Amino acid sequence: MPKNNNLKCVLLIGSGPIVIGQACEFDYSGSQSLRSLREDGIKTVLINSNPATIMTDPSMADHVYLKPLNTKSIIEILKNHPEIDAVLPTMGGQTALNLCIEAQEKGIWDDFNVALIGVDIDAINITEDRELFRELMGKIGVGMAPQATANSFLKAKEIAQEFGFPLCIRSSFTLGGAGAAIVHEEKDFDELLTRGLESSPIHEVMIDKALLGWKEYELELLRDKNDNVVIICTIENMDPMGIHTGDSITVAPAMTLSDKTFQRMRDMAIHMMRSIGDFEGGCNVQFAVSPDEAEEIIAIEINPRVSRSSALASKATGYPIAKVATKLAIGYTLDELSNQITGSTSALFEPTLDYVIVKIPRWNFDKFEGSDRTLGLQMKAVGEVMGIGRSFQEALHKATQSLEIKRNGLGADGKSHKDYDTIVEKLTHASWDRVFVIYDAIQAGIPLSRIFEITKIDMWFLKQYEELYTLEKEISTNTIETLPKDLLLEAKQKGFADRQIAHMLKCYESEVYKKREKLNINRVYKLVDTCAAEFKAQTPYYYSTFESEIEKPDGTVSVQNESIVTDKKKVIVLGSGPNRIGQGIEFDYCCVHGVLAASECGYETIMINCNPETVSTDFDIADKLYFEPVFWEHIYDIIRHEKPEGVIVQLGGQTALKLAEKLERYGIKVLGTSFDALDLAEDRGSFSTLLKENNIPYPEFGVAENADEALAIADELDFPILVRPSYVLGGQGMKIVINKKELEQHVIDLLVKIPNNKLLLDHYLDGAIEAEADAICDGENVYIIGIMEHIEPCGVHSGDSNSTLPPFNLGEFVMQQIKDYTKTIALALKTVGLINIQFAIKDDKVYIIEANPRASRTVPFIAKAYGEPYVNYATKVMLGHNKVTDFDFNPQLKGYAIKQPVFSFNKFPNVNKKLGPEMKSTGESILFIDDLKDDAFYELYSRRKMYLSK
Repeated sequence: MPKNNNLKCVLLIGSGPIVIGQACEFDYSGSQSLRSLREDGIKTVLINSNPATIMTDPSMADHVYLKPLNTKSIIEILKNHPEIDAVLPTMGGQTALNLCIEAQEKGIWDDFNVALIGVDIDAINITEDRELFRELMGKIGVGMAPQATANSFLKAKEIAQEFGFPLCIRSSFTLGGAGAAIVHEEKDFDELLTRGLESSPIHEVMIDKALLGWKEYELELLRDKNDNVVIICTIENMDPMGIHTGDSITVAPAMTLSDKTFQRMRDMAIHMMRSIGDFEGGCNVQFAVSPDEAEEIIAIEINPRVSRSSALASKATGYPIAKVATKLAIGYTLDELSNQITGSTSALFEPTLDYVIVKIPRWNFDKFEGSDRTLGLQMKAVGEVMGIGRSFQEALHKATQSLEIKRNGLGADGKSHKDYDTIVEKLTHASWDRVFVIYDAIQAGIPLSRIFEITKIDMWFLKQYEELYTLEKEISTNTIETLPKDLLLEAKQKGFADRQIAHMLKCYESEVYKKREKLNINRVYKLVDTCAAEFKAQTPYYYSTFESEIEKPDGTVSVQNESIVTDKKKVIVLGSGPNRIGQGIEFDYCCVHGVLAASECGYETIMINCNPETVSTDFDIADKLYFEPVFWEHIYDIIRHEKPEGVIVQLGGQTALKLAEKLERYGIKVLGTSFDALDLAEDRGSFSTLLKENNIPYPEFGVAENADEALAIADELDFPILVRPSYVLGGQGMKIVINKKELEQHVIDLLVKIPNNKLLLDHYLDGAIEAEADAICDGENVYIIGIMEHIEPCGVHSGDSNSTLPPFNLGEFVMQQIKDYTKTIALALKTVGLINIQFAIKDDKVYIIEANPRASRTVPFIAKAYGEPYVNYATKVMLGHNKVTDFDFNPQLKGYAIKQPVFSFNKFPNVNKKLGPEMKSTGESILFIDDLKDDAFYELYSRRKMYLSK
């Protein structure tokens, strides 16, 4: 039982829809927290409006409320559940904290006799109110940059005059650096100040002297009621001050900090945590350190809650911060809890790393045309990846290989920038691709001293880059035949992919692979163990590396592989990699359910993924977790090591699907729908032929591979024409064009971005209604799990549309066509598992837009709306364990459920906010209404055409 025996029922507040600055790391912490509470026999009630996450699955809490995050919903829940004793608001990011404070100010917690646990409102106010925080730091002797608070235009101008430029403007009570900016020159001050004041809910900003070029560090701490404090992780930002930590490349453990300075920083962090208030749980502290021998330390901020970085720190160390923070909130002390990785040490034992972690953010600037792509104090990344290696170089390479931006790592892929001015410009104004541009700069012969002068990235990191380039040059003087073993081993230990080495040697990737095999240079797998192997780890959480062979006393030569292969039948689930627009957390939901379903069918489950924010990479979801890039070379080596029955690619979005062809070619079984069927659906031309053979209508179309062919097709089709590339995600590159000039321009632009692509040109059905259906098929039987109608007209990407379940405006005749076509297509594609089909309806005739024989973005939404575990059923069908007819389907929905997209346009103030065929939303929420007279539905319907653009 928990140490506080008065707690029988706890309300947990989630973080709502995913937006830039608050992504699925809070879904991960919330899910861990719920599991932690239930372990102690505490009843859980959850409020969260996000249908895409595993956190809002019915299995996660005793009562799940998919309701808007406002005080009206809180009151309704507290009336329904008078048994709620306490609220835990620290797991849902800034959204949950702000809602908790609002409820406190309105007296709601007092009215219902609900205690706050895990946090202290005074602590939040002190840390969020920049003025109070500065005063407290002064009192306890912790240095800060010269700063002052302003809540008016006039006051701010006075401060700027006193401090001089450059300055930092930071908005109070905001998330992800919203409203923050660096002002280099006076002429930009008014505009950026206005934005900062408007972003703050209390219209207040802190203005401080910009510490540009200083180094930035983060510490993750936990504290219990007895005032025990542990430091879980020290994270160093490779980027200096001036770039939001969410947009920074970060490294753990800290690489360039002297031990003396680290000890000072540690003491300051503990002192700060103890002085901001009386609370038990997690805390994140950020510091700046002067880049000189003095190593002066200045505090930036402290967050008394689990943060974006605590998900990263949990995955980096294997120490489940949210889980332990929850135990502390319900009264345990650190010395009473065991470390779940070792099972034999206490949670008071601080993690020690014998490996290196590198996190790189993932951006989606291509979705925001006209956006400012330089990085600053306001976060712009939509996701992140993490690489684990034995050295910084190996971890850095693994992280770059995980990004899925058509790069194979640093350099050696023919995609380097060579123009001096371009390189200098990208380094001067921190660009999203600067992790690659640093390498390009060294390749171009720019001295390290000059790169340091421009970027202020510590010389240690730059020398690591230089070593990689020196190695590339040395390898390039060889051929595949002459390359010595020690050089090939060094390249692999430093993270170079076979593809990169092949590029250096001007040979095929397969030749490098064969040479590695011949020389016995193979990946070995190591445990993430939290304590540098001082104690035996018990959790199967692995990363790969390369080791030199060791000769034993008996003369045998070997390397040490810590991943022991069992003789059980196994299945691998491929994860979806980093979050991005078009492929978000809904695929993580599907992967987790897939793993759990395969486990129920008696398989040993193996998860491969590189996203530190998600539940799928939690150490105890699958039987084995390989925290590796979803990149062919890494996956193939794991498959050869584990020898599974097959691989599930249907649940990890386009990332996993794109690997189906390689799996097929290498004779590895793709479980569920075959590669041929997946390929047929992706190839627009072949798919349309299948529709023609089955007498299913589709918009007139043509397939073009160049601009001439596209213009010839335009003579046959009427404008407007929808141009769509094959094998893309989230409507990437889709556009409606209305004349030949626009068509030519777009086709040429597309083929530069996606060479050798087949483009489909459809006649765009202007004014049509769009609908979509999701179904499960076992090759013989089809069950439609849901049909949705979009409120916006055809032409707005389905991910950006408000969708209603069930449809609100489709007659019986149209519904029958949708049902018939769904069944016909699912069977014609020999689907085994899930399929999503999109329709356009005009004059009561149903046309097919596209079919995706995989888990779609809408599956979690339908599962939540109907209260049915559809991914569980579909996985059992993919494994051949069940037929569709084995399940007792019983969907429950009163009225309608509406899937509402959520956008992060506020991060890109100058971007065109119009919607079209390319997806732009970063997340979604679910809204339940009893009938169509509901005001919310009426409002959505009345503005449905407002933002439609070509």
